[in-house]
Amino acid sequence: METLILGWYVLVATDSPFLVGLLGALRFTGTLTAPIVGVIADRISRKIMLNALRAGAGLSALALLILAATDLIQPWHVFVIAGMGGLMRSSDNVLRQSLIADTVPRELLMNASGLARTTQDTARIVGALLGATLLSRLGLGWAYVGVTVFYAFSVLLGLGICAVRSNTPVKHVNPFTEMKQGIRYMIDSPVIQPIMFLAFLVNATAFPLTNGLLPVVARDVYGRDENGLAQMVATFAVGALVGSLLMASAVNSRRPERFMMLTMTAWYLLLIVFAQLDHYLIGLGLMALIGASISFCMISMSVVLMTFTKFEMRGRVMGIRMLAVYGLPMGLVIGGWLIEQFGVSAIITGYSVGGLIAVLLSVIRWPKLMTGFDAPGRA
Repeated sequence: METLILGWYVLVATDSPFLVGLLGALRFTGTLTAPIVGVIADRISRKIMLNALRAGAGLSALALLILAATDLIQPWHVFVIAGMGGLMRSSDNVLRQSLIADTVPRELLMNASGLARTTQDTARIVGALLGATLLSRLGLGWAYVGVTVFYAFSVLLGLGICAVRSNTPVKHVNPFTEMKQGIRYMIDSPVIQPIMFLAFLVNATAFPLTNGLLPVVARDVYGRDENGLAQMVATFAVGALVGSLLMASAVNSRRPERFMMLTMTAWYLLLIVFAQLDHYLIGLGLMALIGASISFCMISMSVVLMTFTKFEMRGRVMGIRMLAVYGLPMGLVIGGWLIEQFGVSAIITGYSVGGLIAVLLSVIRWPKLMTGFDAPGRA
């Protein structure tokens, strides 16, 4: 809901794709603090941290609601509050993925990760349609009433999480020393190195379309309003939901790294086709396929990362992995500026072709991405 509501508000208020990209980038400012959050998550209850972060995000939403309800809101308010919320958003992701790996047997991790992602995809569908309806019919203030209520429910539901702790005693030292240990652990791992590179790659070149620049596509390519944008987001989310359901119920690849590479390639190819067309219905169909390919790829990537990471290092590794997400704000800001210069189609195509070339080079550099990593390396 927030992505759609604020993205459309900024586009209409400023008429600047660059500022839309900048807004999307601010939602990921927390990637810089995620490694420290990962260290703390290995020390204290991940459940408590998750609920605290969600309560903070809810307070940020409440502040924006008050500004909108009192007619005091200005675009700069949105940027400030989006930046504050972004500090918590990425850490939320670190904690959720760590909690999944903590509570599910390794042999069920692929299916559990797929099931967990279905909740995100379902929320994206409901959020897009509900957010657009509230925004277009009742205005920004009432739309943010819905956002704030959902944050409140997320905290209440989070109280029911049953988290586990490792039976192995861990000696804690200085947090920065622990973070260095996590970085060294990742550098020494022949599995985590390529995963980090690929995570940065897709965030910088593939995710900007669906995670920030879609309002520009909806208005400038298809000539649609906020309801048309909501249809695009919802269709994308339906495709992602179908992909997540398949991952949860049917897909149980013994080589998730190979499956990840194949679906990543399909993702880039679909983006290239999408960039060449301006027919709305065909675009919707492609958005659904892109959503499915993202689910296949990113769930497989998370499974590989969590499978090959020791329990006592999991929070640190997932926190440092979030630094790869910093590729997304970079891609959004640069992409928004380039779109103002060269247009939507050229930039999506350029990003996708560059991503495909990098995928090919990564297979040459790390051939086990296709042949499979050695089983003894698993945690």
